[in-house]
Amino acid sequence: MGRVFVLSISAAMIGASPLAAQDQADLIATGPAPNWVEEAELAEVPSDAQGLVFVRRNDTLIHLRDGGQDTFVGQHIKLLNSQALQLGNIGVMWNPAAGAPTIHTLRIHRDGETIDLRDRADFEILRREEQLEAATLDGMLTAIYRIPDLRVGDELEFAYSGPTQDPTLGETSAGLLALIGNLQPGRYRLGLNWTEGQKPDIRLTPDFEAAAQETARSLVIDLEDPDVISPPKDAPPRYSWTRVIEFSDFDSWSAVSRRFEPLFADAATLKAGSPIAAEAARIRAAHADTLDRAAAALELVQAQVRYIYVGLDGGNLRPASAEETWERRYGDCKGKTVLLLALLSELGISAEPVLVSNSGLDDGANERLPGPGLFDHVLVRANIGGETYWLDGTLPEVVPPSTRPLLPYRFVLPLTKSGADLAKLAFEPFALPQEMGLYEIDAREGFDKPARLVTTFVQRGIAGLADYVRHSAMSPSQLLDTYRTALAGSESWDSVSTVTYRYDEDTQASVLSITGTGPVDWSEGSDGDYSLVLPGGGFSPPARRQRSDDQDSSAPYYSEPSYSCHATTLRFPEGTDLENWGFNTTFDTVMYGRVYYRMMERRGDRTLRMVRGSRTERPEISPENAARDNRRLEKFDNSKAQAFYDPDQVMKPYGDLRPVPAVGEIDWTGRNVPCLPADMME
Repeated sequence: MGRVFVLSISAAMIGASPLAAQDQADLIATGPAPNWVEEAELAEVPSDAQGLVFVRRNDTLIHLRDGGQDTFVGQHIKLLNSQALQLGNIGVMWNPAAGAPTIHTLRIHRDGETIDLRDRADFEILRREEQLEAATLDGMLTAIYRIPDLRVGDELEFAYSGPTQDPTLGETSAGLLALIGNLQPGRYRLGLNWTEGQKPDIRLTPDFEAAAQETARSLVIDLEDPDVISPPKDAPPRYSWTRVIEFSDFDSWSAVSRRFEPLFADAATLKAGSPIAAEAARIRAAHADTLDRAAAALELVQAQVRYIYVGLDGGNLRPASAEETWERRYGDCKGKTVLLLALLSELGISAEPVLVSNSGLDDGANERLPGPGLFDHVLVRANIGGETYWLDGTLPEVVPPSTRPLLPYRFVLPLTKSGADLAKLAFEPFALPQEMGLYEIDAREGFDKPARLVTTFVQRGIAGLADYVRHSAMSPSQLLDTYRTALAGSESWDSVSTVTYRYDEDTQASVLSITGTGPVDWSEGSDGDYSLVLPGGGFSPPARRQRSDDQDSSAPYYSEPSYSCHATTLRFPEGTDLENWGFNTTFDTVMYGRVYYRMMERRGDRTLRMVRGSRTERPEISPENAARDNRRLEKFDNSKAQAFYDPDQVMKPYGDLRPVPAVGEIDWTGRNVPCLPADMME
């Protein structure tokens, strides 16, 4: 969607190009701090100060006024360690559409002497350029200055301010002030003040409430040597929301929705004779089915318009028009969404833009003040045949319209003319494994001979698309050479004969298969017996869910949604009897909201088959359920899957056994792979 504007001190600036020297005076100024700034008093440096730095003062203040907002950042720090000298590479980054910053203070304090650098500092102004690897064109400017002769023991003082309103929002303000959980010792101030009539809604996290000092025109929080704040161990992401001041002029999420809907609606409106209408007509003529038409429109946006983040001239929140995006054949998520909306409208398909968070900030969104900064991406939600489909123009062209978004969003915000509230998406366990390893070991040549190996890796989701982007750009010969060079002669492979790659669009699976020969790591006993640990067959025991006494014991425990599956087929060496082959345990259990399953089968075709799967069924469990599973943890079977051969013993399978297909018998990228217990598959 966009990027949050930040003024920051940084250690290095990369990927920028200098502007002409004569332009610098017009871009950055020097002068006194504005009258709305009230800095904290300097803290005394302790005689036993240790660490990287001691913070004598660190102020971050926001001023809300008619027409927008300004931000002040001021620091006065004592350098205690040679690594702190990197802080002498100072930088200020800003959006020229909002206005240029002003440097107020730049000084070094050394042995009672003050060295004022402000008026003689030669700032270098850099403009970030279009970077293909970063797909970014944002127009941000950066002023950097490398302070000369900075020494350990110096005190560095630096302060600046500037306008920080987004041009799209104008005088409407929404944002936050925050302190990270683990801070250097010293004095910190966060402040928010406003002119008459500009007071926003304000919300503090509980850890700030006792320190807050509020007047009719301001809110200030002063902290002295702040304690380390750690969120409850293994808690959901929303519990990491600490030391935050939120502020917003939006009275509801519906107001945010109404504010942004016209931006997308106007940008998606086509002029008479638009070439986009002609593209829609071509799609309509080529496809009779509505879903096929939507898929063709989506593929056009995905494949024919490259992704580049565009943040110029207020583009952080405002989309470029559909026609501009189509003409230049590049765009960010906003531009691609607008283009897709225009195509769908021409095709008579009802659709709307939806704001989402790819960074996971939506956990707990219903507890936040409304504001667009919570979201960083926008995609399309369409109604096709009475069913909801999600379409993302920024994804590769192999991703069609889907009834579920690619990422497991928790809350989304549709943009509608009347205004929509946050929509909660219910959690659903993954229907298909997101990560698979399939292994075929043909050891018929004997215990002491290399085996024929076929290893197949399957990835879905973001990881699968990354694989697709990487592997689909390789020719078959390049693919073979890449993996043969990397694997042949390694610990697991003697030779690599073939490497194939395909992307299964039906199940959204990236499939890489490698065939060759390699050693089998048999463990040989003293009486002609052998054992083999099968790849992909074991589980490490889950971690105990327990917190220290100083953490919130009522918080639920969280597991990242996932679904993995591994299957192995072993063909026994010739000359051995089937009845002398056996295997170790199978299991089927659920712990901490996750299912753990392993099944093994010995077949008359002289194979041993193993499948092992694990899936998150509930991403959050209560402390009571966690305590129950803690008591069961010592019984968790963390054994590796093993095959056993003993010529002097008849091995009889035991336990609650179920059939397991061999790796080569079924398409393991299909929809009904037996990676979980039968009742869960149903």
